[in-house]
Amino acid sequence: MGMTLRSVDPSPFGRKVQLAAAVLGLTDQITIEPADAMNADDSIRRQNPLGKIPALILDDGRALFDSRVIIEYLDTIAGSGRLIPVDVDARFSALTTAALADGILDAGILIVYEGRYRPDQEPHGPWLDYQRGKIERGLSALEAALPPIEPVTVGAIGAACALGYLDFRKQVDWRSRNPGLIGWLDAFAAAVPAFDETRPDG
Repeated sequence: MGMTLRSVDPSPFGRKVQLAAAVLGLTDQITIEPADAMNADDSIRRQNPLGKIPALILDDGRALFDSRVIIEYLDTIAGSGRLIPVDVDARFSALTTAALADGILDAGILIVYEGRYRPDQEPHGPWLDYQRGKIERGLSALEAALPPIEPVTVGAIGAACALGYLDFRKQVDWRSRNPGLIGWLDAFAAAVPAFDETRPDG
């Protein structure tokens, strides 16, 4: 089985998929192919009509998106229940943490886009504050209920990628606000070497 992951290096959502593949032992089955979602000629717009990354292209040509669906697919083919637990309580705890992490990422990306796609306009302060508020509340919730690292779940992967993205783009200074997350992230990186291996450049 051969799969192609359409993504870009800085994408935290693509990074989530790479970490999931590493934990599941599927890295060797996935080829990473850069995608330019802003280029109308890039095939990503046919593979995902929304023109968003990541998308996973299966060996029969089918495309799966987004990261939540891709990770569930990888978990299924590797033997369901490794990243998304079977036990009801553990399952929905992991999925809720994953949703929280995705929300933090969404807010962080919107902050980046405010400057990137409106370069000729003054950033809208109330909008930025609104997004930072989501991030700060989300981080406080994560710090109050740290996701388990053993075994690694989809929730822990999402949380680690959210923190990594905030380190990369610096939308908030989470390390001074949420010091309890620092040790957790260090422990995650030690347990999942692919976290450091997929760290974005820049």
